[in-house]
Amino acid sequence: MIFSKSKKAGKLVSCPMNGEVLPLSKSSDEAHQQEMLGKGALVIPSEGKVYAPFNGKVEMVFETKHAIGLSSDDGVELMIHVGFETVKLNGKHFEAHVTDGQTVKEGDLLLEFDIEGIKADGYKIETPVIVTNTGSYQSIAVLAAGAVNKNERLLEIN
Repeated sequence: MIFSKSKKAGKLVSCPMNGEVLPLSKSSDEAHQQEMLGKGALVIPSEGKVYAPFNGKVEMVFETKHAIGLSSDDGVELMIHVGFETVKLNGKHFEAHVTDGQTVKEGDLLLEFDIEGIKADGYKIETPVIVTNTGSYQSIAVLAAGAVNKNERLLEIN
């Protein structure tokens, strides 16, 4: 009997928010533009909510609640960083719904933020979604572009 070799799908990461997907090269932050922190995508959120992009664990909620580090059940390490320079807000406009070490399922609400409040305080809301262990993989492909909804496929990692 002959078996055909089918290409096995890689690890999938869903979009953690509703918004518009752009390449990282469009980021205001040079480190993200040049993928110094890892490969991924840039999302311009249309709603102030961040959802779990896979089943996994919360590794770290930043004290200022503007960013979160996650690890998937299959080993992908991800950072979602809401806004540019928003660490300077010291948590203003942000609310965390999870804590360090918590197990999450894809689609669980992780963070909420006030888009208009962040903009009114002079900050951009662009949100890099970065695979921080990029070096562990051969390729990271962005599957979405333009308008996207939470839980739609964003990245494929092989």
